[in-house]
Amino acid sequence: MSMSDPIADMLTRIRNASQANKVSVCMPASRSKAAIAVVLQAEGYIEGSEVHGEGAAKTLQVRLKYFQGSPVIEEIKRASRPGCRIYARSTELPAVRDGLGVALISTSQGVMSDKLARQKQLGGEVLCTVF
Repeated sequence: MSMSDPIADMLTRIRNASQANKVSVCMPASRSKAAIAVVLQAEGYIEGSEVHGEGAAKTLQVRLKYFQGSPVIEEIKRASRPGCRIYARSTELPAVRDGLGVALISTSQGVMSDKLARQKQLGGEVLCTVF
């Protein structure tokens, strides 16, 4: 069965696993999912991620992060969907919870946080927001 929005599937798996207090979560791997995981780790929302396997059987394992027994990720939502893409200029990038959260932006230089995209004056597709 083909999946119409693999990034939304990734975010849902992370959201469900963190609410169930799981240590890690596995999902089918792709370059875009791995790039999102790298940005989430750099921003301090997850402990890390690894890609296991070869070829079509690659899986991405994301280790979740907790602080005093509660998940660090309180809310993770998909912004741009396949049916309704959301693009923003560097001056129009969303501020998540007045700067307390982060928006992940897919730019011409790769996936990055909204803060880094503003510094580099890059716009792009708003993939998701995390708080």
